[in-house]
Formats: sequence, C-alpha cells, structure tokens
Amino acid sequence: MFSDLSTIRNIGISAHIDSGKTTLTERILYYTGMIHAIHEVRGKDEVGAVMDSMELERERGITIASAATHCVWDDHNINIIDTPGHVDFTIEVERALRVLDGAVLILCGVAGVQSQSMTVDRQMKRYNVPRIAFINKLDRSGANPAKITGQLREKLSHNAVMMQLPIGLEADFNGVVDLITMKAIYYEGDNGENIVEKDIPEAMQAEAETAREEMLDAVSMFSDELMEAILEEKVTEELIHPAVRAGVLSLSLTPVYLGSAYKNKGVQTLLNAVNRYLPAPTDIENTGVDLDNDEAEVIIESDLEKSTVALAFKLEDGRYGQLTYVRVYQGTLRKGSSIINSRTGKKHKVGRLVRMHSNEMQDIEDAGCGDIVALFGIDCASGDTFTDGKLNYAMSSMHVPDPVISLSIKPKDQSSQDNMGKALGRFVREDPTFRAGVDPESNETVISGMGELHLEVYVERMLREYKCEVETGAPQVAYRETISRKAEFTYTHKKQTGGSGQYGKVSGYLEPIEQDDEGPKDFQFVSKIKGGAIPTEYIPAVEKGFRASLGKGRLIGFPVLGLRVVINDGSSHAVDSSEMAFQAAGRGAFREGFAKARPIIMEPIMKLEVEGPSEFQGAILKTIMQRRGQIIGTVDNEGFTQVTADVPLSEMFGYSTDLRSSTQGKAEFSMEFNRYSPATAEVTKELKEKYSSKIPDEEE
Repeated sequence: MFSDLSTIRNIGISAHIDSGKTTLTERILYYTGMIHAIHEVRGKDEVGAVMDSMELERERGITIASAATHCVWDDHNINIIDTPGHVDFTIEVERALRVLDGAVLILCGVAGVQSQSMTVDRQMKRYNVPRIAFINKLDRSGANPAKITGQLREKLSHNAVMMQLPIGLEADFNGVVDLITMKAIYYEGDNGENIVEKDIPEAMQAEAETAREEMLDAVSMFSDELMEAILEEKVTEELIHPAVRAGVLSLSLTPVYLGSAYKNKGVQTLLNAVNRYLPAPTDIENTGVDLDNDEAEVIIESDLEKSTVALAFKLEDGRYGQLTYVRVYQGTLRKGSSIINSRTGKKHKVGRLVRMHSNEMQDIEDAGCGDIVALFGIDCASGDTFTDGKLNYAMSSMHVPDPVISLSIKPKDQSSQDNMGKALGRFVREDPTFRAGVDPESNETVISGMGELHLEVYVERMLREYKCEVETGAPQVAYRETISRKAEFTYTHKKQTGGSGQYGKVSGYLEPIEQDDEGPKDFQFVSKIKGGAIPTEYIPAVEKGFRASLGKGRLIGFPVLGLRVVINDGSSHAVDSSEMAFQAAGRGAFREGFAKARPIIMEPIMKLEVEGPSEFQGAILKTIMQRRGQIIGTVDNEGFTQVTADVPLSEMFGYSTDLRSSTQGKAEFSMEFNRYSPATAEVTKELKEKYSSKIPDEEE
C-alpha cells in the first residue's frame, strides 16, 4: 500500500486512432523498468505491445479493451490506463476517465486535432480531468508542433502552452529545448534511455527566448509571485513549476510536450511533467451520494483512516472467474476483509487482491485510497460501489451512450447455442454499451452496439473464446420516432364487465420539444390539472401510461423521443376509477394524439471524418455524396486532405470496402454518432412499407 498519497498519479492515455497511445505506454513501461524489451504494436517479432494482450488486438493493431498497469518513476507510483481510440469502444475511455485523476492527451504531429481527439476531450471535460498534451510522431514527414498547438487552442479551446521546442523536425528530429531550464535535451543510447543536457544550439537561441517569454506570460497568470519575479527579472524554476501545476489543476492551462514515442524521444520528460503537474488523489474532490440520507451529496475524502469506499469501473471474465477493476476512493481495501455492495446490499469477502500489469497480476495484501487494483470472484456490475458497511454511500455513475446499430445473430449448431448464451451474458456484463435480447416479433437474438466494428469484434470473440459460430443478419439502424406539430387529445377509457368497471378520461395536448427548450429532450410530462378534475393520486398513473407507449412508436415500432405531454382536463368516477384505468387512458390518449401530431421518423446521423492523399479528394467526396452525405468542410494539409461530413448511419454499411477500393487503400475514416435528424420521404416510405408487411394490423 502507498502511504504517501502525494506520490500517486492515476493517469489515462487518450487520443484519436493511431496517434501512438499504446506505443507511448510501451516506452513508459520500458523506461520505468517494468519491461526489459520494447515491442511494437504490430510487432514483426509477433510479440506485440504488452498492453495489447488480446490476440485480436495484436492482429488488428488496435486497442479494443482498456488495459491497466502500474509503474514507478522518480519515487512516484503511476497507475496508467491505456484506452482505445476507436469511437466504437468509447465506453472504455469513458469508464477510465471516470476513475482517473489526470490524463495525457496525445496528438499526432502531422494530423493534429482529429475527430476522436475532440470526443476524448469532451469526455475529459465531463469528468473535469486535468491534462497534459503530448505531440507525438515529430519524426514523420509534415510534422508541425506549432500548428498543432494552435489547433488545440482553436478547435478544443485549450489554453495550450508549449513547454518545449523541437530540435529539428521530420527525419532530423533529435531532441527538444526545455523552455523552463533553457537547456537542449537529447535522448541517446540504443533506446533513448540516456538523457543528455547541452546548451541550446546557437541558431535556436533567439526563437527559444521568444517562446520562453510567451510561456512565462501564460503561466504567470496562475502565480502572483511568478508575475513579480518576471517584472524584477528574478525568475527561477522553483517559481515556474507550482504556477504550471496550479494552471493544470484548475483546468485552465494545458502544457504541451513534444516527442516521438516510436523513436524513443521525449518520453522521460513527459513522465517528469506527469509527476510535477498532474494531480495526486488528494488534489481532487470526489463526490458520492449518501443512500441513507435521500441521496444527499457527500465529499469522499482521500484519507487512509476513514471508512472504505471503492468503485468497480470495469469487469473482465478471466480464466479464474470475474476480475473486477476497482478504484479505492477512501480508506483501505484489505485481503480477507469484508465489503458490501451498496446497490445490492450483498456482503463479499476480499479473497484475492491484485495489481494489474496488462494481463499479468501481482498479488498484494492491501490497497489504499487513490489506488487502482483488481478483485477476484466478486459478482457485481460495472459502476457498483463497495463500502466496509459503516457507510452507505454510492459514487456517481458514469455516462453510458445508447447503442446506434443492431445485428441479428443465430448459432450454426446446438453446441454453439449454449456457448452463445454464455458469451452474450459475459459481454453484456462487461460492456454497458453492448446489449443483447430477443426480438419479440421475429424471435431472433439481436445484439446492439456503437458501430459495425464494435459488433464485428464481439462476433469474432464469440468464435475465438467460446468456439461459437454464428450467422449474422443484415445490420439494423436504431431509428427513432417523434412528432412535428402540436395536437390535442381527449380520450375516455371505459369498460364495464359486471361488478366495478374501469373509467378514466384524460384531455390535453402533445407538442414537440425544441432544441433550446429547458429540461430533458426525450420526454416531458406536465400536469396542468386544476380543481381536482383528475384526482392527484391518479396523475402518476397517467404519466406511466404515456411512458409505456414511448417504447414502441406507431410508425415503424421504434422508440419515441422529443415529446412533451401536457394534461389539462379529465374526469374520474367514484367507484370505477383506478390507477389501472388511468394508465389505460394515458395509453389511449397517446395513440390518439400521436396520430394527429404528424409523426415523423428520425434517423441517426454520424459525424464522418475521412483522411487520405490529396490526389484522391474527388474520389473521397464522391463516396460520401453517394451515401447522402453532407460535406461540412475539407482541409488540405501538405499532400493530405481531411474531409468532415454528416452521413446517415443507414448508408454507412460496407463503407470501408468502398473507400479502400476508391483510394487504393490509402484513405482511412472514423465516425461517431452526432444527432438524430428527420428521415427523407423516400426512406420514410420504405421503412413504413417494410414495417407494415412484417406486422399485422394492431387492434387498439
């Protein structure tokens, strides 16, 4: 257990696809002595990077599941989580950032701020995670760190400040100038392990002095002492470091570091910055809710002596059962002690406690607050809070995006049938963005996720890990239904079947929720009942009736969103009215109002970003236009073109093949969910025809 909390750093490494996250983590592990040989992501030696422990990750050269590790640098204990770049695995980034205190945002020295850089930046802002930026791949042709720092300011609104200047660029990149010490730093030796400080090259002296002035100007905003020292020309390193740290912790400053992880340059200086500027657990205020006190907000303190509070943020089914990754927020977790799941009230014994190093484990006796460790054999869900029973607290939950794509699957034979159930049960527990269920109409098993790649990986994992062969159906898009105008309703539910009957009358109107309206955007229920026209105790039942109708729209059977229901009149019967009657009245009123409110179908629109050589710009634009894409912008950058567009998800199936064949395999793309937008008349007609042919007319 680490008793000095000020020396703990919990950091995440986040970036766009192929920016070098796993390569950087591999170098960090090498320089901190955790590994003794460096392997590349798609290793020619067929070993692959330590953090990509899944066979599928090594084959594809991508990170699929976030991996945790621990290392020590300059007497600081650093817990690192390497996260995926693909937006399909966005939940891995989301849950990592939920439990981390700081982050390193990596940017490619050539491509700069890309679509997924914006997504991870939004996630960091959601959890108030302080960050340092690292501009990687400065050895590549077209690298320009000054331009990328400008993009950080313009595209991500960061107060980005370069702490270093590159010595040479592209093939000539061989070191950095440190603007705090005003020394040139070179990384020598076979793997860049020897750091050599020299005087700044004469040709760079004037540029370095100007850059240092800019840096001091930005940093002095966070320290009155430093500002005075600048005026008196008595600036020291000891004054600069606390000022930078204050800026980083207040989320008002992003120091920018430079290097090339692949060429073993800049990693050790980045580690020094992590220790100096990113927060310790004691610098972060964590909050939870007190379940015994009406979920009142409480401060969770990083104090080893207080009652234990820990959050399970990630689950994995390993060879020895469920492995639960936990972040300890308060108190101490000890092997052999008892902990209670505050969601289920179940008591568990901590049988085995381990510190993770990718897929390897080191057994430990205890873990203190601020630490990230794993437990064995504890049955829980992702996002559960554990306490020692003295408190009944729960940590605030993480944001889980809804799936946008579905696929029907069926096993090829009986042995696959049993294994498919096991595999789906495990994947649903591990990944909150992956859903599985049976379609009541077709009786098929349907899996849903964040994109084609997401589902493709799970189908592949079923085959590899469970020997389960499945046939997949055509992908289905998660459409939604909404209304386009205000419509009134007056519905009376009346049934007489001998004895007491059922009676409930509801009047009011439905209207669309506009984007700038306050409150939730999916559904709002407003009661304007006066004079007891509907008794107060029945109003929640009316709302329940409306809510029950939202799950399946009347156009194509997809969920309804963007709807406000206002009830303003009605009537009840002294004997025949009941909660059940008013629920039925709510359902009937929804049917009546929805039909009159000119319902429309909404389709998911994806934000697409395509990058490729400029010579293929015409071909790239053509592939987008053919798929009903709307071009948002194109940027040409030294022989490369970057196209941003909005495209309906339904048109994006098989796009990777189309793009590869149009650009000789030289272009790549990424996409993420952007918004729901009304479907065209043609698409609406096609979907309605398909739905009506599948479903017999419903009796109301």
